[in-house]
Amino acid sequence: MFTESKMTYDMAEIEAFLRAERGKVLSEAEWRFRMRGYGYNLRRTDTGVEVARLPQNTVLGTLSI
Repeated sequence: MFTESKMTYDMAEIEAFLRAERGKVLSEAEWRFRMRGYGYNLRRTDTGVEVARLPQNTVLGTLSI
């Protein structure tokens, strides 16, 4: 989906992708590292995980995880 150079701003697609990738790793640190490779910056907040697009670091939304 995202490896085909398709970038989307649809938060539902991004959330599905992030959750699928989270299931593939053992730790949250590894998950954040992998998502940086896909162009997403993940930051833990009080309300969940803030998702931003790199390199501009534009916030796209928040996941409640």
